Amino acid sequence: MKANFGFVIAGLGLLLAAVPARAHHSFAAEFDSNKPVTLKGTVAKVDWLNPHIWLYLDVKDEGGKVARWQCEGGPPNTLTRQGWTKSALKQGDEVTIDGFTAKDGTNTCNARSVKLPDGKQVFAGSAEDGGPNSRRNAQ
Repeated sequence: MKANFGFVIAGLGLLLAAVPARAHHSFAAEFDSNKPVTLKGTVAKVDWLNPHIWLYLDVKDEGGKVARWQCEGGPPNTLTRQGWTKSALKQGDEVTIDGFTAKDGTNTCNARSVKLPDGKQVFAGSAEDGGPNSRRNAQ
């Protein structure tokens, strides 16, 4: 009976270890590389979390109506190695994000680059995320 209990615990451990891997998605599964978008707006919120950061942007359309967009960036560790800091963007900052829209039609994009308030443009994605400029597509 003790041996069976050990197998059950080991099996549960393997299942729990697989959950984070399943949570990560491919670029092509969620975003459309044929539908680029440029968003100019005000940062409403920044979530600096694994597995990806999320930038929330308030964007005005031609009629002046504000829409909230959520833009997925690369992993925090990757962005930090590229020179980003957790405090690079703050609520109220005016930025421009170039990216690709979500396939589901929501106000969601995969951010490829962000023009920071100081005018500096930074890469916002991951070279492994499957986007059009990824290392996998360059081969």
